[in-house]
Amino acid sequence: MRLDSLSPAPGSRKTRKRVGRGDGSGHGTYSGRGSKGQKSRSGHRMIPGFEGGQLRLIERLPHKRGFTNIFRTEYCVVKLAALNAFEVGSEVDPEKLVAAGIVKSLRKPIKILADGDINHPLSVKAHKFSAAARAKIEAAGGKAEEVVNAAAAD
Repeated sequence: MRLDSLSPAPGSRKTRKRVGRGDGSGHGTYSGRGSKGQKSRSGHRMIPGFEGGQLRLIERLPHKRGFTNIFRTEYCVVKLAALNAFEVGSEVDPEKLVAAGIVKSLRKPIKILADGDINHPLSVKAHKFSAAARAKIEAAGGKAEEVVNAAAAD
């Protein structure tokens, strides 16, 4: 085998369509653009999604509308069942939740939700409690206390 005997595989290379080179080229007269109309003119560029002046599909779909509340407070939620990891009568605060690995960081305020049951009395301090979680903690003989933390509340 020599370099001058190499050739590409058949059908892998195709000649470029040379438009606007007369009728003999097979692409003469209108150069493959058809006759008249917006798309036959030079400089034509239709924006994606354009439907000829009809209301575009993206504007007709209701689930594409709406808004996002930029002032929403996003909480790091903790299930009540996760608090069973702490000893009886101990005080649970955001720092201890991070140390126990229940919460990853204190960037977001912590909210306790009533998912599961608590078996023993605890003194729980968090930024927010659901009404049912507060009731379950107090029913077990514990205390639910809301903490205001400037770093996590912003």
